[in-house]
Amino acid sequence: MATLVRTRDGKMIAGVCSGIARTYGWDTTVVRLVFLLSCLLPGPQFLIYLVLWIVIPQEKEPVGYYAPPVVTTHHDV
Repeated sequence: MATLVRTRDGKMIAGVCSGIARTYGWDTTVVRLVFLLSCLLPGPQFLIYLVLWIVIPQEKEPVGYYAPPVVTTHHDV
């Protein structure tokens, strides 16, 4: 089983739902819908999401990740 991390790709807010879905092999959309529907019920769901956002580490960038520099050109008119 994969380690639980907040994903960098496919996230909508903090990557909590997509991280849970990836870890357990579930569909990300289903996890998000279950969370949204659970918010209609009384309980601390939103607070739990915030705690998970803080507690679950963010996925690290891939080794050898290279972000090309942003090149801007200035045209004198």
